[in-house]
Amino acid sequence: MVKVIGVRFRTAGKIYFFSPLDFEIHKGDHVIVETARGIEYGTVVIGPKEIEEDKVVQPLKPVMRVAGPEDDVIEAKNKEKEKEAFTICLEKIKKHGLQMKLIDSEYTFDNNKLLFYFTADGRIDFRELVKDLASVFKTRIELRQIGVRDETKIMGGIGICGRPLCCHTYLADFAPVSIKMAKEQNLSLNPTKISGVCGRLMCCLKNEEETYEELNSRLPNVGDFVTTPEGLKGEVSSISILRQLVKVIVTINDEKEIREYKADELKFKTRRKREKIKLSAEELKELEVLEKEERREERVSKLDDN
Repeated sequence: MVKVIGVRFRTAGKIYFFSPLDFEIHKGDHVIVETARGIEYGTVVIGPKEIEEDKVVQPLKPVMRVAGPEDDVIEAKNKEKEKEAFTICLEKIKKHGLQMKLIDSEYTFDNNKLLFYFTADGRIDFRELVKDLASVFKTRIELRQIGVRDETKIMGGIGICGRPLCCHTYLADFAPVSIKMAKEQNLSLNPTKISGVCGRLMCCLKNEEETYEELNSRLPNVGDFVTTPEGLKGEVSSISILRQLVKVIVTINDEKEIREYKADELKFKTRRKREKIKLSAEELKELEVLEKEERREERVSKLDDN
């Protein structure tokens, strides 16, 4: 077992482990640590605790010090300098005629490196831009291309649910999201209904995936034949996943009738895994562009790289 603390360097960013040494550190404190990018100012989001050594990326770097009032002042000044750097970089991008959208700028705590995050449709030759920026800021310059998900994570916003975006408030990593998740939850496959602010599939589709898989495993498929409590044989016409209700077409006195039953009242062949989801030609065409962009998103660089 090894004693660690969890530190974040940006809102809803990844959590990195550091050794607290003999410092008295509490959740919510600010600390100065050394990362792959240089000296950084971070926020403690996980207080000192012991975890298994195989869960820690080695070597485990120690905390340099707990941030004091002077460090807080330096961090505040860096934030102001980042705004100025952002404006200057915008001007330089326009000067060089580059087709790129600047998203954010970020100084390391020791000002040893200045990072600029941007989005673009393809590869950008920004070598001359880097030289120009380096001559202005007299420090190491790094331009990092990010995807639209990371852009949204940085910028923030309000989702269709009316709440602040998950990625900007608490979601540290982007979990893979698929069209099948929407189908499993019986959602419309209209891209405008299942896409988030970033234009990609909504991350929250992942939140209830396991619940829907479990609920669906207790239900028959539409079109299956079941036996009702009265001993009648009928065909399933529709299901209510959350309410666990099933509407069955039964034949009584040569007349067809739709009756509703609780799933646990019916007899049918249960399956832990539901049949492979089949999409119509129209649905496939409608989702083709969205899936293509999902694959492209996975190839771009990630936001956090400490």
